[in-house]
Amino acid sequence: MLIIVLLISISLTIAIIFLAAFVWSMRSGQFDDTYGPSVRMLFDDKKKKHTPTPKDA
Repeated sequence: MLIIVLLISISLTIAIIFLAAFVWSMRSGQFDDTYGPSVRMLFDDKKKKHTPTPKDA
């Protein structure tokens, strides 16, 4: 019986820690922009203009 109480208390402690981490991440703005990163990967980066150097000529 003691082991059941111990396991339940450990699992509740871990669940509370994960809940606190989730609440902290929500309040700090971790999940504010869920659409931007998925679209950002579809667009190419702007290409830099190539300036010729003496080695290229």
